Parts: sequence; C-alpha cells; structure tokens
Amino acid sequence: MIELLLRPAVLAPVLVLVAFFIHQLFFAGPKRPKIPIVGAKENDWFPFYQATWRNTLNFKAAVQLADRKYRDQPVLIPSLGALNTVLLPRSEIQWVTDQPDSALDMHTQAIDSLQIDYTATDPSLVYNPVHHKLITTTLTNQIGNLVPDVAEETAWGFEKQWGNPSDYQEVCVYDTMRKIVGSVTNRVFVGSPKCRDPALLTEARSRDEQVARPRAQRLSTVVDQTGQGHAILELAASKQEYIDELRAEIEGVLAEHGGEWNKRALAKMQKLDSVMRESARLNSFVTIGLSRAVIPKDGIVTPSGVRIPRGFTVNVPSYPVFRDSDIYPDAEEFKPFRFAEQRADESVDYVKRAAKAFATTSTDYLAFGHGRNACPGRFFAANELKLMLAHLVLNYDIELGGQRPRSSWFGLNRVPPLQATIRIKKRVKS
Repeated sequence: MIELLLRPAVLAPVLVLVAFFIHQLFFAGPKRPKIPIVGAKENDWFPFYQATWRNTLNFKAAVQLADRKYRDQPVLIPSLGALNTVLLPRSEIQWVTDQPDSALDMHTQAIDSLQIDYTATDPSLVYNPVHHKLITTTLTNQIGNLVPDVAEETAWGFEKQWGNPSDYQEVCVYDTMRKIVGSVTNRVFVGSPKCRDPALLTEARSRDEQVARPRAQRLSTVVDQTGQGHAILELAASKQEYIDELRAEIEGVLAEHGGEWNKRALAKMQKLDSVMRESARLNSFVTIGLSRAVIPKDGIVTPSGVRIPRGFTVNVPSYPVFRDSDIYPDAEEFKPFRFAEQRADESVDYVKRAAKAFATTSTDYLAFGHGRNACPGRFFAANELKLMLAHLVLNYDIELGGQRPRSSWFGLNRVPPLQATIRIKKRVKS
C-alpha cells in the first residue's frame, strides 16, 4: 500500500490536494461571507472553485443568472482574477455611490485589479492623480473653447484614415477610429502637430509627455469604452432613414449657428446625443459596475444585512439593467432616437428629461459610472464623440456589407469586434 502511494503518478496529485487544503485553511485570505455562489451546482465537490471556472468561461450567463435568480440579495460571483467579488442587488446601487472612500474605495480597487505597480510607466501618477482635478475643473470648463481644435483635428483624422473615396471601399472601424481618437485627444493635451506623431502613444520622451500621455490615453479609453466604434457599426447596420434623420438634424443645427462647430450647437443635437447614449447602453464594456474595495478592518454591512469582509470587492449589475425591457422598452433593439424622444416629451419634468443626456449617469445607466466617482472626463469625451460622429455622418455614406458583428466576452468584460469593417465612400453633398 505504501509503495502504491509513493508512486509519482499517485503522490503528485495527493501532494497538490494537501497543499490546496493547507492554503485554503491558513493562507486563503479573508473568509467568504455566507451568501449564494453564482455558478455553483448542488453536487459540486468544490463549489466555489468549480463556479469560478464556469463563470470565467461564461460570465454573461453568470451575471444574468445572478440578476434573475438573486436580484434582491448579495451573491458571490467569482471568476479567475476576481475571486473575492460580491455582486450587490440593484436596490443597493445608490447605497454604493453614497459610501465614503474610507468604506468603499474605487481607487484602491483599480490599483489592485490593474496591478499599477507593474503595468504603469509612472505609478506615481496613479497614486497621486493630480490630472483628475485638471480634468474635472480646467478641461471641463474649457470644453467650449476646445471645440474648434477638436473639429479641425477630427477633419484631419478622417481625411488621413478614410480619405475621399468616390466608390465604396472597406475600412476597419476600430483600427482607423483608434488612430483618429488618439490624434484628436492629444490635440487637446499636447497640441498640433505633436498630436499627430504616432510615437506619442508608444514612447515617452520627457516628463511633460509622461504626464500628458496617461491623460490622453485614459480619455481615449473612455471614448473607446463608451462606444464610438459601436455607434458607427450600429448606424451602418440600421435603416438609412435613421442616418438621413440624423444628418438633417446636424445640418439644421449647424445652419442655425452659421456653419460653426461650437458647444451650443453640439448641445442642441439631441438625436446625435441619443445615438451615442443608446449605443453605449447596448454595447458598454461595463457588465458589472461601481467596483469598490472594502476598506474597514471589520468589513462593511450592506443594507440587506450582509457583512462583507475587508479584502473583498463589491460590484453592482450593469449588463442586465441595460438589457431590461421594463427600464428600456424593446431593450435588445437599437433605437437610435430613444432618448431624444424622451427628452422631447414636455409632459415630463425638465430635470428628468435632461437626465437622459449621453454624459448623465444614473443607477440605470452606469456606462460612465455614477456618483462622485463617475468618469471625470465624460463631458469632454461626450462632446468629442458626438463631433466625430457628426463629421462622419455629414461627410461619408456608410453601409455594413454584411451582418452586424457583436461583442465577445472575455472574463468580466465585453470586447468589441476589433476586426469589424464597414464600407464607406465620400458623400456628394447637394
């Protein structure tokens, strides 16, 4: 019997199993709260770890199951790279945003999940995020003054990446838009012509550029994550009448403003704004939102009475809310003017109508986060996105040339169809 146990084929897995149980008993970190584990099944030997594997393979199913089966209670929803994750019910979304950083902290969670010490060129810019204040004050206040530069760089970017084809030609949406977004965003931070230097996003040459690059990159990420490429794909796959109606609004508003791009003109283009918000609703990479690290040594007690230990991260559902037809009628359908129609309903209070704008957050709309920690650059990003889409609609005819490619899931996140293409040609204006 002893000889059998000492055989490598038997001994190795036994040692691994013993090591696993020792790790779980003495080194596994904070004790998990006794709440349901999404993805676990009745006959599992190791329900938490088997659920982790299942959730990693199909997080879409996991977050939908959590919201459907456990909508009114917190649950564990582990996946590889995010074992200590608690998903709170929808009813506690506002509670999360109301908590001070000393209780639930977004910054701590981001530093840990992104492994900033190992992935950032200059981690001090993350630990001491002076650029946040610059974005929320200086940048936001200067949006109106920046519109002409953004418009000019947008025109240059499309000319560079799309050209002026007289017949339909195929372009890769994400590859070309990534470059356009990069030059437009950097126009604001480093100016022209430096903003057009491809090396700017890959090589830091000075302290000033090290500071400028993270700001521009973060804002570019906001632009990518809130659906610029998706909006183009959605429009290309939709009815031509939607594009015609959107084009008519843009041309009409521009005519009222003497053909000049400015902040007031962009604010008046409510159908354009609605297209962006609707695209972000359908395509946001945010599947679970408001990620916050639990900070107090004794943990924190949720409104539903569950104590969540320090070392855990809390999140709230986003993807299931975006796809809830009780909140968004015909939620699976792309309705480009859904929010413009709501904003035009004068029977509704003005404040409630205004809350349907692209950059406005709510417990039902977490594309930019919510509360005091909502994305600080969202107002600039919203104006930049709308101006770029408006330029496209005015100057190009677009069509899909096939079925609309959808996002895929990679762990907790939805990944856009990076290779998706559309057919474009320069529009002949009447």
